[in-house]
Amino acid sequence: MRKICLFTSTRAEWGLLQGLAHLIQQSNELQLQLLVSGTHLSKKHGRTIQEIEADGFSIDAQVDILQFTDSPTGICNTMGKALSGYGEALSKLNPDLLVILGDRYESFCVAATAQILRIPIAHIHGGETTEGAVDEAFRHSITKMSHLHFPSCETYRNRIIQLGEHPSTVFNVGALGLENIRKIKLMNKEELSTSIHFNLDRPFFLVTFHPVTLEKATSGEQFDQLLCALEHFPNHAIIFTKANADTDGQIINDRIDTYTAQHSDRCLGVTSLGLQRYLSAMKICDAVVGNSSSGILETPAFEVPTVNIGDRQKGRIRTQSIIDCEPHQDAIITALQQALDPQFKASLQNQIHPCEQPNTAAQIVEKIQNAHLNHLLKKSFYDLKG
Repeated sequence: MRKICLFTSTRAEWGLLQGLAHLIQQSNELQLQLLVSGTHLSKKHGRTIQEIEADGFSIDAQVDILQFTDSPTGICNTMGKALSGYGEALSKLNPDLLVILGDRYESFCVAATAQILRIPIAHIHGGETTEGAVDEAFRHSITKMSHLHFPSCETYRNRIIQLGEHPSTVFNVGALGLENIRKIKLMNKEELSTSIHFNLDRPFFLVTFHPVTLEKATSGEQFDQLLCALEHFPNHAIIFTKANADTDGQIINDRIDTYTAQHSDRCLGVTSLGLQRYLSAMKICDAVVGNSSSGILETPAFEVPTVNIGDRQKGRIRTQSIIDCEPHQDAIITALQQALDPQFKASLQNQIHPCEQPNTAAQIVEKIQNAHLNHLLKKSFYDLKG
């Protein structure tokens, strides 16, 4: 059987990969391996490896890398530990193919490791742009180290080809996150409220804000501007999901803890909701607020407005439900008012999402099942004609 190793280092990434992992696990021709790292193993970030195990999966390798600070130097130290740990893990697992999703520094490190070990890579969600994050460069670097590519729409497929990847290895399969929305049984408001032990008898915002890692030391200031804006909507509850392990992520998480303690009657802060609860909250809330990619990619499928703050997601394809604004109090207030406007919400019905296709996970499984992996390592730069 062909051994397929899925790499995951964050709650968000696993939420997208979960359905694909189930299909690989069920295949008669593929053997699933799971390499788990990053915030999954961190108690401070919710130790979400437990969610993976609760989904019925066995973990084949764990690499704990988060033993340093989230300063730029600390992240560099983390990357060094990751390269060493991933090298040992992949040497033992010896997969036929490594599957990586996205653009984080952990993903870059495992891709670089596989490159040295001559393990072919399948990359999901390549070709996208996030101009406000260091992930922008990591994503395109992973593309150049990968051999099979699964972008979420034709625009992103063309960008991968523009980077020199042969068109025969680049497959527009749609977005796994959108497929999850159509397949997972979601909770109603009462079920969600009971599950998270938080009263949802009033409308609420779902807020996720990550550091803008290409800007220097702006995380605290920008998040303070968001909190000031939220003060103008006292009739709304707020569910905060905490930041990931990026530079200055702890600054945001400390502010969430302080703010929710001061407003415990209407605010909840969580390290991880888990996929079902997160999507359920997304469907029920009045608006998704912050700068998470989920606000750009998954939220529009629910016809729920997204208030996207600042430049972290700049460059991604957008639907009409996304309201972009500057990271300043007045701009955020104006954007939230637009999101709550009944006419604006009515205009979102039946919008077409450019990244949605049927059977996304099944398409990926079919391609990795039938790819001639021995030939993938002998690839050349594909030059555009004209």
